[in-house]
Amino acid sequence: MSQDALVARVDALHEAQVAFLAAMVKTPSDNPAGDCAPHAEMAARELEALGFTVERHAVPQAVVEAAGMITATNLIVRYVFGEGPTVALNAHGDVVPPGAGWTTDPYGAEIRDGVMYGRGVAVSKSDFATYAFALKALIAEKTPLKGAVELHLTYDEETGGAVGPGWILEQGLSKPDYALSAGFAYNVVIAHNGCLHLEVVVRGRSAHAARPDTGVDALEAATRLLTAIYALREGYTATRSSVPGIESPTLVVGLIEGGINTNVVPDEVRFRIDRRMIPDETPATVERDLVAAIEAAAVDLPGVTVETRRILLATPLTPEPGHERLVELLQRHAKTVIGEDIPANGVPIYTDARLYSTARIPTVLYGAGPRTLLEANGHRADEKLVLEDLRKATKVVALMLADLLG
Repeated sequence: MSQDALVARVDALHEAQVAFLAAMVKTPSDNPAGDCAPHAEMAARELEALGFTVERHAVPQAVVEAAGMITATNLIVRYVFGEGPTVALNAHGDVVPPGAGWTTDPYGAEIRDGVMYGRGVAVSKSDFATYAFALKALIAEKTPLKGAVELHLTYDEETGGAVGPGWILEQGLSKPDYALSAGFAYNVVIAHNGCLHLEVVVRGRSAHAARPDTGVDALEAATRLLTAIYALREGYTATRSSVPGIESPTLVVGLIEGGINTNVVPDEVRFRIDRRMIPDETPATVERDLVAAIEAAAVDLPGVTVETRRILLATPLTPEPGHERLVELLQRHAKTVIGEDIPANGVPIYTDARLYSTARIPTVLYGAGPRTLLEANGHRADEKLVLEDLRKATKVVALMLADLLG
């Protein structure tokens, strides 16, 4: 098999690939609410129509509900070319809700000037299509390879990944030697941030608003805690990551709720913190220090109790030995297909890729998409994908697999 023949095969499949991606976008899979099994069944049928054998792994209800979801089914496609290493290609089909501000139907998969619009079209339903059609091209060309390719199509990246790749690896359903996770066409991601979600509960004592002196105002106490937390955040800019593409830790208080009524002293306030950690930090230390800072600020709040609870701890993606081979192949073939040198760097988000890396599997991110998440309108209105980037990324992935397993 020549590289030119494989590239031509991807071109020949492009129209079918675009139709496949449109089907992925047109079926909602918002998380939350996280009722994602219907999308998985639709995707499985579409993959079977392409000739793949699809394993449907329904995640036990208790596990799904513990992750704050309703249903989830992981899909695994395995194709064995011969004896050799196994490469897992992982993309997630769950998406954040559309939100406001769209100029098109978020589930319409409308194409304008070579660009498809829709929720999840870039993050990361695009790589359902990238990976499936890269594999299909290899099979169609009867490529003589030594090894296996698996598609891991999962549905809980937006809530942490434990129900998706985490569950697949924990259950021993796959033991890949390499992993490629959903990404963008113009850079190879070798590292990314981790994330701590912490809930803080501040409890006081309710009272009539006419006699606030008889109560303990939980909201007033929460504002003092928030002032201390924001002061802590200001110091994070002094900590710089050694990984290109990643700067400093960040902290956001993204959710707050509490109180009983306008005329009642609030007896309880809850807020949630998103603390992003750079790959240079140790997750356990980040959590310990943040909790300690909150507890120290609470000492001077008479009559108030403060509790903290971890919601999520996503470790950073750090390079595992062996990832260099993936980077070298992706960069080499991107140079040929795209016509430019693409960087290998870090990004300040967190993804499912970390779960493979934590299992000591060499892992990088690469897939369809533009140069940045912002350019794709990821998690924003009018999320979009340039369809030529889908074509290019599919060629790069197919060529990479051909060399890695050749």
